Amino acid sequence: MKIYYNANIFAPDHPGSTAFVVDHGRFIAFGTDEDILNGFSNTVQQINLNRKTIWPGLTDAHVHLHHLANSMAMVDCETDSLDACLERIRQAAVRLPANAWVRGHGWNQNRWESGYGTAAMLDQVCDGRPAYLTAKSLHAAWANSQALNLAGITQSTPDPPDGALQRDQQGRLTGILFESGGMALVERVIPPDSHAEVTSKIKSLIPSLWQHGLVGVHDFDGIQCWKALQELYQKGELQIRVRKNVPRDLIDTFIEAGYRTDHGDDWLNIGGIKLFADGALGPQTAAMLTPYENTETAGTLLMNQAEIEEIGKFASSNGFALAIHAIGDLANHVVLNAYQTIRLFEQTKNLPHYRHRIEHVQIIDPKDLPRLAQLQIIASVQPVHAPSDMEMADKYLGSRAQNAYAYQAMLDSDAELVCGSDAPVEPINPFQGIHAAITRRKINGQPGENGWYPEQRLTLQDALAGFSSKPAEISNRGSWLGKIATGYKADFIILQEDPFTIDPHYVAEIRPIATFAEGKRVYLSETADADY
Repeated sequence: MKIYYNANIFAPDHPGSTAFVVDHGRFIAFGTDEDILNGFSNTVQQINLNRKTIWPGLTDAHVHLHHLANSMAMVDCETDSLDACLERIRQAAVRLPANAWVRGHGWNQNRWESGYGTAAMLDQVCDGRPAYLTAKSLHAAWANSQALNLAGITQSTPDPPDGALQRDQQGRLTGILFESGGMALVERVIPPDSHAEVTSKIKSLIPSLWQHGLVGVHDFDGIQCWKALQELYQKGELQIRVRKNVPRDLIDTFIEAGYRTDHGDDWLNIGGIKLFADGALGPQTAAMLTPYENTETAGTLLMNQAEIEEIGKFASSNGFALAIHAIGDLANHVVLNAYQTIRLFEQTKNLPHYRHRIEHVQIIDPKDLPRLAQLQIIASVQPVHAPSDMEMADKYLGSRAQNAYAYQAMLDSDAELVCGSDAPVEPINPFQGIHAAITRRKINGQPGENGWYPEQRLTLQDALAGFSSKPAEISNRGSWLGKIATGYKADFIILQEDPFTIDPHYVAEIRPIATFAEGKRVYLSETADADY
C-alpha cells in the first residue's frame, strides 16, 4: 500500500482531493492530505508529490506497433526537400552490406517543391542496393530499379487490384506504388523479419511508449505483431495494454481459433475487424463525393457498400465488431450506409450491439455527421493529422476543408470520440496529439494564434478523455480503466506542469516525470527530482 499526497490530481469524481492510496494495483481512497495521512497512518510508504500534477495513464486508440517498431530502424524520410531525403538515404546505404535492402519511412511529396521522387533518383544514391521507402501516409511507397526488378515489375506490369503503379507522361514506371495492392508487389519480396526479430523490436519499443505517458494502445498491424504480442504476454513482458484489431485477411483464422471481440484481459484483448474503404488524402486516393480541387479525380473506393455489409454481417454473426478506415466524404457516407444496414441486421438477428468504429473520419459531409451518434458508431480520430495535413487539405479540398478533421462538430453531434496518433504516420507522443486537438496549430505555431478552423478545437478535458477514459469505454473496460477514481486500476502519470493552467501551445512540450501501470512504476525520468 502506498500513499501519494500533496498532489494536484485530475480526478473529477473526487473534487478537492490532494492525496490518494494505491493498494494491489488499484486506487482505493481519495481525500485531503489530512484525511488520507490520518486514515492510513500505518502505511509505511508515503510519497510527497510537492504539488505535481497527476493525470490518468494515456492510451493511443490507433497505432501500428510493428510498423512503429520497424520505423525506428529505418531512414527518416520526413524532410523539407527531396534532395535532403536522398542525402539521408545515401548516407544510410553506404553503411549497409552490398545486397541489403535500404528501408525508409516518412516521405511526403506534398512538402517537396519537386513533387515525387523517382526510381532513377534512388538508383543514384543506393549503389546497387534495392530500396523501398514508405510514404508518411502508409498509402504509397517509393522503390528503386533494383527493387522493381526483384519484384518482377516491368513496364508491361498492369495495375494490381486495390492499387496502382505510377507512370510518367511517356507511360514509364516511376517507382511510386499506390495503396496496398501496388505496395504488396515489392513488399512480398523483401525478406521478412523472423518472429524473434519482430518480438524483440516490439519489446524494445515499449519503454519509449511509457516515456510519453502511454499505458495502452489499440493496434492495427498484422499476424506477426499478434504473435509477438502473445509471446510477450505469455512471458509477462508485455507491460503495455494492447487492444489488437484484426486485419480483414485474418478474419477466418481468428474466428476458427475461437476469438471474439473483447476476448482477453486488460493487458491483451481483441478489438474489431479492420477494413479499408478508401485510401489517403496525400496521394488523393481518399474517396470523395466530388473531385479534388483543380483535378478530375475523386479518389477510389476500395470497398463498396454491399461488400462492407456482407463482411459486416459475417463478422457480427461470428462475434466481431468492425473498425473501418474511411477518410474521404464518399467513403464515410458509404460506410455509414453499410453500418445502418448492419445495425438492422444485428437487431433482426438478436445479436449484440457491437462498438463499431470508423478510423480517421477525416472528411465527412455535414449531412452524415449526425449519423455517427444515431448509429452509435465510434469516431476514432487522430487530432495531430489536422495541423499536419492542413496545407494539403486546403489545396485539395478548398472550402470543403471546413468539414475536415471536424472534431468539435462530432462532439456537438453527440458522437463518441477516441483519439490516437496513427503512428508511425505521425509521432506517437500523445501530448502532441492533445496540443493539436486544443490549438489546431503545428508545433511551430502555424497558422497563427487561433489555429486552423478554430471552431473545431476541443477542450483540454475532452482531448484528455479521448486519450484516456474513452478508449477504455469503447473497449468495454470503462468501469475500471482510464480514470483516476476509487476502484479503478492505478494507471497514472506524474507531470511537472498542470496542462490546465499553462499556455495551451506549450502542452506539446510536456514530458511525464513518471508513468505507473497498475500501481507499478514503469518509467522514471532521468530529470526527476525524487524517487517516486
